[in-house]
Amino acid sequence: MMKILIADDSLVVRDRLVTLLTELHGIEVVGQAKDAMEARSLAAELRPDVAILDVRMPKGSGADVVRDIKKLNPTPKVIVLTNYPHPENRKKCIDRGADYFFDKSTEFKKVVAVLRGMLCDPAKS
Repeated sequence: MMKILIADDSLVVRDRLVTLLTELHGIEVVGQAKDAMEARSLAAELRPDVAILDVRMPKGSGADVVRDIKKLNPTPKVIVLTNYPHPENRKKCIDRGADYFFDKSTEFKKVVAVLRGMLCDPAKS
């Protein structure tokens, strides 16, 4: 079972992700965080296989959370999903260890495609 942590300050976005992900067999959403501090804490506690993070969250930057989550062992895959897909945000997140960086407005469903790929090919996860 692949464990997923979702960190986004928008309840609507978290609910939409949970709805999409529950359709995938083999995935369990183990936690939801509404800010950067909660994301760090839940990641350390729950040890997810994948963390889906927003860039802009209360109490800190998603890019900083990426860096901190990538220090965990085992290291989770990190998918950044944001309304702010600016080149500087993408570069900062990728430089800090994000595995994927998607625009919420146009690439929301790519998260599902990536996770489905990880389920089918464990070498990717």
